[in-house]
Amino acid sequence: MSKPAGKERLMNLLLAPHVTEKTSMNVQERNQYTFKVRRDATRTEVKAAVELMFGVKVEGVQVVNEQGKAKSFGRTPGRRQDWKKAYVSLAEGSD
Repeated sequence: MSKPAGKERLMNLLLAPHVTEKTSMNVQERNQYTFKVRRDATRTEVKAAVELMFGVKVEGVQVVNEQGKAKSFGRTPGRRQDWKKAYVSLAEGSD
């Protein structure tokens, strides 16, 4: 079993909230919030980080690896960086 993550790592795990129409609907209907997280984050670390930072009870976490889009920068073809997204479901009575 791996050693639990330290507070410093947990504080740097969540990068930003991910706000779209779909995630706004999830907040209203399922009490589920979405965050951009570090690419090496695990479910248990995301759960611990959300509980530590926001003082809520997390019911479940789903993580998704998002592929970066292919874009052109002027004439040069390029690619945006891959990133990881976490859907965090909160327990009843938590916001």
